[in-house]
Amino acid sequence: MKPDLVRNELIELSRELGREERRLAMLGEGNTSADIGDGTFWVKASGSRLATMSEQGLSRVHTDQVLSLMDQPGLDNTAVNKALQGVLVDPSHKQPSVETFLHALCLTIGEAKWVGHTHTDSVLQILCSRAGAEPFLRHVYPDEIVVCGRHLAVVPYVDPGLPLAIAVRDALTKFRDAHGHGPKVMLMVNHGPVALGQTSGEVLNIMLMLDKWARILIGTQAFGGPNFLSDEDADHLDNRPDEHYRRKQLVE
Repeated sequence: MKPDLVRNELIELSRELGREERRLAMLGEGNTSADIGDGTFWVKASGSRLATMSEQGLSRVHTDQVLSLMDQPGLDNTAVNKALQGVLVDPSHKQPSVETFLHALCLTIGEAKWVGHTHTDSVLQILCSRAGAEPFLRHVYPDEIVVCGRHLAVVPYVDPGLPLAIAVRDALTKFRDAHGHGPKVMLMVNHGPVALGQTSGEVLNIMLMLDKWARILIGTQAFGGPNFLSDEDADHLDNRPDEHYRRKQLVE
């Protein structure tokens, strides 16, 4: 897909994730990215808003240059901000988000083509609790498995920017080694969820289903807590041929 077509589709995805009534992100929260397929990707520029995303709110960066910054020792926040200016394909673009590292990792190790990171109210109610990501490590209904995946990657709270990127790299590498592929969902404790998709539509579907999943978990607390599916039932649902077919339809 041509860079401008990817950019335009990413603008639409960003606006969908930023819709106020969905409570996935507000003000300058969250960020998005999309792989162009030529060694570069679009990513939200620092300070842009998802809900009002425009061409000026996205920056195009070199993937390998972003990743190489992670191996440079002693980079503090000031040095990182300066270095991010150097990874731009077009110097006239705005400075990319400090989470550009996270997106580069999701688009490479995580095997995604499109990425959305939000600060979803419902999900954060759980991630910011003493339970952290643990309630999401078991399942409560079939569709969350179909859309969000059987297993999720989890990252403990780490300061956003380069330190977080290193933790994300470790989590994605561990996940891929364990399961043979990248995750559809990565949960960052006390921070928020990340959806990793093959299409922009899949990213939106993942984030909306994750929001529903979180609201169900919260709602079950009024009735004694969640009735988790057994691992056997979850594995069976994950491997059913009809669910594989439905999963493919939801990606398109």
